[in-house]
Amino acid sequence: MILSWIGIILGVAGIIVGQVMEGGKLQSLIQPTAALIVFGGTLGATLLGSTLSEFSGALRALPKIFFSKGHDYSALVKEIVTLASGARREGILSLERQVKLIKNPFFSNNLRHIIDGYDPAVLKDMMEDRISKEEEEKSAIAKVWESAGGFSPTIGILGAVLGLIHVMENLSDSSKLGSGIAVAFVATVYGVGAANLVLLPIANKLKKLGKEEVIELELITSGLLGIQNGLNPRVIEDRLNNILGEYTSGDERGQAQAAPAEKKAA
Repeated sequence: MILSWIGIILGVAGIIVGQVMEGGKLQSLIQPTAALIVFGGTLGATLLGSTLSEFSGALRALPKIFFSKGHDYSALVKEIVTLASGARREGILSLERQVKLIKNPFFSNNLRHIIDGYDPAVLKDMMEDRISKEEEEKSAIAKVWESAGGFSPTIGILGAVLGLIHVMENLSDSSKLGSGIAVAFVATVYGVGAANLVLLPIANKLKKLGKEEVIELELITSGLLGIQNGLNPRVIEDRLNNILGEYTSGDERGQAQAAPAEKKAA
């Protein structure tokens, strides 16, 4: 995910370079007190609003933002069609030697179920239940980061208020005015910056990655059910391509609907 690295580097660098170009000092953005208030408060609020499984899942999902290679749907479709061709020529039992070669656990486990003679209706329900749970899990994980992005600016404002209170309490001592005002404004920068440069973008990226994983599961489900029912490999391939086409056209419709709304807002 090279775009993730580029995005976060450009975002942070843009703020730092802009600060320097305006004549400000980099040291003025480093306020441990403001960082403690904003990041500590955001973490606490996020923990309070999440379950242990959701929060731990959100942390485990973070490396995907920067190291995920994406999903090769064309290779998956080709693999399923190849299995379908082999099953049609030599029978379902001939696929047993292919199970160990499949890396995707959902794919290999359910292919094993087909070989073991599971009832098609039962197997379909099992796979669809797994897809539903996967959607819920991915949505919950993304919402953890989304919630953190919602809390962060508010905690930043809270830090600013605390800094101003400190300033008001020490109006008679001019030596403490500068530090109090710095904490006040830097806390806001930390809160808004963390939300819009890191937390909310991470949430959006995880939503997209989750959607890609669900698409992969749906392709596998449709393909395996087609193999179990003895469908022609070309029919299976058409079905899988139709699934991909539906998601692609759905995204295009969403963009087309968003465009008029943006024009009205303008």
